[in-house]
Amino acid sequence: MTGIVCTPLLSEWLVLRGQVPDLVHTGRSSDGGLGPDSGQPMLVAGVAGALSDELEPGDLVVADEIRGAGEPIPSQASPFLVGELRRAGLTVHHGPLMTTPRIVDAPAARRTLAESGALAVDTESALLAAAAPQGQAIAVRAIVDTPDHRLLRPGTLVRGPRALRSLRRAAPAIDAWAAATGDREVVLAGPRSFCAGVERAIEIVERALARHGAPVYVRRQIVHNLHVVRDLERRGAVFVEEVGEVPEGSLVVLAAHGVAPQVRSDAAERGLRVIDATCPLVTKVHTEVRRFVARSNTVFLIGHHDHEEVVGTRGESPDQVIVVADPDEAARVRVPDPQRVSYVMQTTLAVDEAEATAAVLRNRFPALTAPHKDDICYATTNRQRAVRAVARRADLVLVLGSQNSSNSHRLAEVATAEGVEAHLVDDASGVDLRWLRGATRIGITAGASAPPQLVDDLVRCLSGLGRVSVTETSVVDEDIRFTLPREVS
Repeated sequence: MTGIVCTPLLSEWLVLRGQVPDLVHTGRSSDGGLGPDSGQPMLVAGVAGALSDELEPGDLVVADEIRGAGEPIPSQASPFLVGELRRAGLTVHHGPLMTTPRIVDAPAARRTLAESGALAVDTESALLAAAAPQGQAIAVRAIVDTPDHRLLRPGTLVRGPRALRSLRRAAPAIDAWAAATGDREVVLAGPRSFCAGVERAIEIVERALARHGAPVYVRRQIVHNLHVVRDLERRGAVFVEEVGEVPEGSLVVLAAHGVAPQVRSDAAERGLRVIDATCPLVTKVHTEVRRFVARSNTVFLIGHHDHEEVVGTRGESPDQVIVVADPDEAARVRVPDPQRVSYVMQTTLAVDEAEATAAVLRNRFPALTAPHKDDICYATTNRQRAVRAVARRADLVLVLGSQNSSNSHRLAEVATAEGVEAHLVDDASGVDLRWLRGATRIGITAGASAPPQLVDDLVRCLSGLGRVSVTETSVVDEDIRFTLPREVS
């Protein structure tokens, strides 16, 4: 049975007086007595002192590692709890927690501890967490005192209850953590994560930064993933909505989703140096549109109206390209000449969804011409096949990818269509612990724009809830690589 222990500190006398009874859950040991079972995950909850004034009384600290006299104790499932608590509206800090043999109250002593990177200090967490299996301990501490608001002062009588109120509000999240603990199997979908087009786009920005130095401007997100964007921002990339925001004469990279010809014209008018990171498979769709338009055809663009790839593709000829989102729109669309019609597709659609729309168009317009080759990219197709295979084996499917990633959304939809619960999350902190309750076999995949590290992080977090065995279901090996533009090659 999982152990949840509310620990005593001198500054926690209110806890012992019953002010937070809903937090005092204690697992039974193997001999049936009360106390943490050393073979099970453990959560230690209580109060602590902040090591800097950047934390305020009532804030919560969830330890990513617990430091004491011995080796640091990792807390692998801590991102799950951080996300749960933040969704509950609590102020949560995620970082190291220090355990010392005695209370540290002097400001100078706290500043010394703060130099180690620790966020807060207590006197028990490391001692208790040592009883849990490696990586399966969590510490949640509410801040009572700071270097400038010391423990042994009258103000503690105000700050203490504030901290305890935060612990009470944390109780549902702690209960959710307890219910989610347990051993499970993880089934990874293969292929998953970055495709060749995404790798190419990211490498273009990285090479531009290495060759030209910061800043390098990028129109829109280079790929639809927040982690990728933030990483490139730290290196000196500056993301803008439109080329009009880029200083004249500067270097600008066009994102992987492609742009309308007008964007290139606007860049030329400002004298910008342009590096095109458009995925070659998206460029292929643009070429098809131009070919069909040159025949005076109306072009149906099967895709989502507001997606950047669709906006850019339609920009090739706004008067002759009609976006068709689904079979219902396909059944209603009207054209000037039904004998001069063609269609293309957004590259990141679900295959079945796109084909259903194309089938309606073919039925209504017998003269409809199609692209020479399928527009939905190989990576989208492969990842959908893989997640379908995984979903058939899983109790739950987790898809890693940002909310504005079309291909990631499609992966969750494909899994759901197989009759399994599936969710799209940016990273492990987006996982609702309630999803994990009773799920003993979890399928994991990642959208084509999601970094592979996110998959490793999620598996590591799951291992903080219990023992994890990992297998992979692979449907195809991908070995495609696209050449770089001459500007950075």
